[in-house]
Amino acid sequence: MRLVVSEFISLDGVVQAPGGPEEDTDGGFAHGGWSHPFFDPEVVGGAFAAGLERADALLYGRRTYQTMAAAWPERAGDPFADRINSLRKYVVSDSLDDSELTWGNSVRIPGAQALGKVRELREAEGGDLAMMGSPTLVRALLAEGLVDELQLIVMPVLLGGGKSIFPADGGLRAWELVSSATAKTGAQVNVFRPARGDA
Repeated sequence: MRLVVSEFISLDGVVQAPGGPEEDTDGGFAHGGWSHPFFDPEVVGGAFAAGLERADALLYGRRTYQTMAAAWPERAGDPFADRINSLRKYVVSDSLDDSELTWGNSVRIPGAQALGKVRELREAEGGDLAMMGSPTLVRALLAEGLVDELQLIVMPVLLGGGKSIFPADGGLRAWELVSSATAKTGAQVNVFRPARGDA
């Protein structure tokens, strides 16, 4: 399986709370829902739908899982919702109890086992292991060289600070741009893969 990370990201590299004002206010973040003015159903929506079609499972951190689990089950009947609801969901969390994994087909992974489980899944046969949001977990996976593809949906906005997915460990990691598409809203869907010779 390939681990594919998709993120809404600002020009200054912030991924925090793109979906709504109460999604994640850590650090006093006050711009929740910032991606909405730039969302384009054809280019941006199409990229997410295509990614979901290639996925055999989803991987989330706790907060993103809880946000998604509160939103998608009630939207049954929509093709995107039906797809996301049917997929296996791996949730990295030390604080959630198994009984709190109420979204169908969800499995908890303790934090200490996360990197090992992702390595195991990447060695297994199957479609993509897709990730959205989950910046803390994505940062750890990028630092370990476990991300096979980054789909960055760059929105033409500066947020002035917030959570990032990028490791801040001083490491140099080269990536290749595989494709790029621009929406009428100015959003860009840029797909990157690790450069050959890089982990």
